[in-house]
Amino acid sequence: MGLGGCIILIAVGAILTFATDWHMQGVNLDLVGVILMIVGLIGVTTFSSIARRRRVVVPPTTSTVVEERRDGYSDGYGV
Repeated sequence: MGLGGCIILIAVGAILTFATDWHMQGVNLDLVGVILMIVGLIGVTTFSSIARRRRVVVPPTTSTVVEERRDGYSDGYGV
């Protein structure tokens, strides 16, 4: 589940907890909403910790430049 799914869980849980006054027999919608919000928060924290580990910046490796010094001409025919 991605970050969007976690945010949707938090939103649906908040709606069930704070914005509804439905009463169903055998189901406490306030508790279901709180559980959805908690699961969404756990998902957001897990997603953010995984995303932080993936964004490790590795400094680029520097290549060693070797200069060759030759006496005379560069094509090898000079003295």
